[in-house]
Amino acid sequence: MSLGQQLAPHLPFLRRYGRALTGSQIQGDKYVRATLEAIVAAPDQFPRDVDPRLGLYRMFQGIWSSANSDGEEQTSASDADSSEAVARARLARMTPLSRQTLLLTAMEGFTPEDAAYLIQVDTSEVETLVSEALAEIEKQTRARVLIIEDEPIIAMDIETIVRDLGHEVTGVAVTRDEAVALAMEDRPGLVLADIQLADDSSGIDAVKDILAEFEVPVIFITAFPERLLTGERPEPTFLITKPFQRSTVKAAISQALFFDESTIPATM
Repeated sequence: MSLGQQLAPHLPFLRRYGRALTGSQIQGDKYVRATLEAIVAAPDQFPRDVDPRLGLYRMFQGIWSSANSDGEEQTSASDADSSEAVARARLARMTPLSRQTLLLTAMEGFTPEDAAYLIQVDTSEVETLVSEALAEIEKQTRARVLIIEDEPIIAMDIETIVRDLGHEVTGVAVTRDEAVALAMEDRPGLVLADIQLADDSSGIDAVKDILAEFEVPVIFITAFPERLLTGERPEPTFLITKPFQRSTVKAAISQALFFDESTIPATM
């Protein structure tokens, strides 16, 4: 099997990581493309002594670290975007390395040993970095969250997680129309949306309707993330895979709010 065939199944999830890390589909996918271009240009530099997925993420981390070593967390294409200033403000309080470590372990499911390899630190440092990230999450401004989920047990689980994190739930919708109505009635600061809803409507369409009225960060929840991580069309920036772990939801929420201007404390 060629290297390309070995890496193909892991690309959607690398896109998820890149988007979550940058807070942007465009920027996240750009880093993924740069990673693939680097592999094609110098295939002998690809780590062959580890699992292909681990090697792929390691190459990505190398591209990310190199781009950010000069303080260029985002490329010039995003300089005009308000999320750039927001990200820089947040980065003043939360180091990129701790943020990467949390995403790698909580969202991407890497072990502490693998995360240490990816970010090039001792395994003993991983726990400290994650603790630093979690401490910063506790300081985040609390958000008002709309949940769009038609499965009662999952909706209750998400609601519990959200409330335990200190956020307020504005409502739980099970259809597109209900979601839009709730959003218009009580504007949320964050939306968590399932893809397939009770009346065969789409959570994506519900979110589009909401975003047509006002801007709000969105996290999508789906059992088939690869369908929304092709890099070929406008797609979600933040994505959680079903079944999910509490830590995954926590990391996704904190990262979505990290890039949201409305959650920047007034003192910053």
